[in-house]
Amino acid sequence: QVQLVESGGGSVQAGGSLKLSCVASGYTYNSYCMGWFRQVPGKEREGLATIITGGGTADYVDAVKGRFTIYYDSAKNTLYLQMNSLQPKDTAMYYCVADPWRANCGLGMSYNNFRHRGQGTQVTVSS
Repeated sequence: QVQLVESGGGSVQAGGSLKLSCVASGYTYNSYCMGWFRQVPGKEREGLATIITGGGTADYVDAVKGRFTIYYDSAKNTLYLQMNSLQPKDTAMYYCVADPWRANCGLGMSYNNFRHRGQGTQVTVSS
């Protein structure tokens, strides 16, 4: 059974940085499409970035390009999201997602397209 456990959220001032981690266990395929989504109460979940664990170009939403970096450490089975230059509008619950590799891996996939989803970690950015 695949499990995704996020950590690294917290409170930070505007302009600061945080690094989110998502430890994956129970993987049975050689490659997965993984990503990060976020949600603000009352709004739809927003896809931020995706990556293929076996290697491949990452996909970012415009709102985080140049500020956030997604990467995967296969030795640790851990997905990361390095977030720099954080702004109050980045305040949200952040979710890690994963699905067995697919050719259309990217932000065209909705949150519900991913078979596996973590419980989320809260990020709060104050001005």
